[in-house]
Amino acid sequence: MVEANARSAGPQVSPLLLSMFGRYCEGYLGRHFHAVRLSRAQRPDPAMARGKPLVLYFNHPSWWDPLICLQMARQLFPDRRHYGPIDARALGKYRFFAKLGFFPVETGTSRGARQFLTASQQVLGQPDAALWIPAAGRFSDPRERPLRLQPAMGHLASRLRQGVFVPVALEYPFWEERFPEALVRFGEEVSVADAGLSGNDWGVVLEERLTAAQEALAAESITRDPGRFEALLGGSAGVGGVYDVWRRFRARLRGEKFSAAHGDEPPGRDEEDL
Repeated sequence: MVEANARSAGPQVSPLLLSMFGRYCEGYLGRHFHAVRLSRAQRPDPAMARGKPLVLYFNHPSWWDPLICLQMARQLFPDRRHYGPIDARALGKYRFFAKLGFFPVETGTSRGARQFLTASQQVLGQPDAALWIPAAGRFSDPRERPLRLQPAMGHLASRLRQGVFVPVALEYPFWEERFPEALVRFGEEVSVADAGLSGNDWGVVLEERLTAAQEALAAESITRDPGRFEALLGGSAGVGGVYDVWRRFRARLRGEKFSAAHGDEPPGRDEEDL
């Protein structure tokens, strides 16, 4: 996950392969989601960590998370070079991920924790680097409480002289359409400059910030209100089948243009007019 030529530190990235993969993922997400939406309540400021390394740590509800993060990296932080850990076994099967900014980590072992800390510090030695981390290290439901992050997260924060940690909450609810929504909300950033906290203390702080972001996103998700979100990517819409045939027929009777991608209008409106 890197947006420019990698230097000596961190994985050696292929800009061409990254660009091609990014365009592929954009189309792939568009075919499988109604939209990728970012909460308007807490849009990140790209200048907030200018000249400092940036860590974006997120809950891990789905296989889709890395692709959503890649989309955000491309759109929201185009001047950063983006990296992320990946399970060493997965990287062994899909070696091209190493050319996209991913570095291998053994999951669930103390050796893996050391690998993560060493590689992360190397990457974050670059002031324009951004590191994306599934903070719990495993798949978990976004409603699972209490949230528990990997201990290595707190230890990473305690080892950095400067940097900014930003929590990122992710959800994939179904609203009014056939396809799910991909919802994102950024939380309140945390500066780690000379705070003097232990790894355990940092772990508590980071957990609290990510939990708050998840709770806020859950409250927005429940409203099913697209107006609360900025659409980063529009995708597939329409419930398909008989329902779309009926909508098309009604549009012709009214002399209107039918669009199956008009996803912000609840299907119930047409049903109420039957």
